[in-house]
Amino acid sequence: MAHRAEIRQQPPTAFITGANGYIGAAVCKAFVRAGYRVFGLVRRPESAADLIRNEITPVIGSLDDLSFLEQLYTQAPTFDVIINNIEGFGDYEVLFTKISALVKELATKSNANGVKPLLLWSSGCKDYPLSPFHGDAHLAPLTEESPILSALPPARVRAETSLRVFDLHEIVDAIILRPTSVYGYSSSYYGFVLDHVKNEKARGGNVLRIPGNPNSIMHSLHVDDCAEAYVSLAQHPRREEVAGQAFNISGYRYETAGETASALAQEYGLSGGVEFIPVEDAQGKEAKLENQGALSLVFYFSQWVGSDKIRKVTGWTDKRGLFCENLHVYRLAYEAEQQGGHENINLINNRIHLINQS
Repeated sequence: MAHRAEIRQQPPTAFITGANGYIGAAVCKAFVRAGYRVFGLVRRPESAADLIRNEITPVIGSLDDLSFLEQLYTQAPTFDVIINNIEGFGDYEVLFTKISALVKELATKSNANGVKPLLLWSSGCKDYPLSPFHGDAHLAPLTEESPILSALPPARVRAETSLRVFDLHEIVDAIILRPTSVYGYSSSYYGFVLDHVKNEKARGGNVLRIPGNPNSIMHSLHVDDCAEAYVSLAQHPRREEVAGQAFNISGYRYETAGETASALAQEYGLSGGVEFIPVEDAQGKEAKLENQGALSLVFYFSQWVGSDKIRKVTGWTDKRGLFCENLHVYRLAYEAEQQGGHENINLINNRIHLINQS
C-alpha cells in the first residue's frame, strides 16, 4: 500500500551556550527530545563527544573569538531559540558583555532571515534574599516580584546585570530563568554532599554533623524537570505572554535540612543520626567541621522559591521524585557518573575546595 507524501515543516533550531555544563547539557537533551536541531557551544574539542552521543551538534568556539560563527551559519542560518547556560561569578559584567555580543550576532543574522529568536537567559534563585526557616510565621515563597537582594555579593551582580538582556528587545524576545538547586546524574552540589556523607561513613563516623539549622529550607528539583521548564517556555504558543519576564523554576514543595540530612544518614547507615551544629558554634574555637563552608552553602542557604507563575502560564510541572524521595537511585546514578569520570564532578570538586578555603 502506497503511503501518501506528507509535507513536514523544518524543525526549529536552538543554539545553547555552556552545552557541556550541568544544566546546559540537560537543556540540550530536552530540546533534542522536543524535536529541535540543537547546536551546543563548547570551548574544547574533548567536550564534543558527549554532545554527539546525544545527537547534539557541537560548536567548538570561544566567546573571545566569534569567527566560528561563519562555519555555523553554513549549517543553520537562523535560530528560533538562543539559550545561555554559562555560569560565572568572577567578573560577571565582562562575561555578560561577551555573551551579549554573541547573542547580537546570532540574532541579527536570524532577523535578516525573518526570525526573531527567543532568548532564554539562565540566572538562579540565589538572586533572591534568604527565606525564614520552616515554621516561621513570616515564611512566604519568593516570587518573581521579590526584591533582587541576594545574600551573596557575586549573585547580586549576576542578578542585576542579567536584567540588561531586556534591553535587546528589538532583536530578541528575552526571558530570565531562575532555577533552584538541581540534582540527578552527576548531581552538582548534591553530589558533593553524597561524597561527604560517604566519606564520613568510611572513616567510621556514626553521626552526620551538619552546620546550620534543621528547619533551614532546601528547595530543589531534578535537572531533567528543570530542562523541561526551558522547553515549555520555548514552545509556548503565545510568545507575548512570556517575553520580557522572569520565571522561577522549582520543585512542587521544598525539603528541609533536617529532612535531607536524616535521609542521608539512613541511606549511608549512620545509625547515630544527625547532629546540627549552630554555624556560630561551628566557627568557634573548636576545629571547623570538614567541608563546613560548602555544607553551609547547601544546607543553610534557606530559600522557598515559588514557581506558580511558570506552572500557570505554560502548564509545566515537575515529575521526578524529590531528592529525599528517590535518594538511593540518585546516589547510584551519581556513583556511576563518578566512575565514568564525568567532567562536571571535577568542576564541582574544584569549586568546593575554593568555597572551603574562603
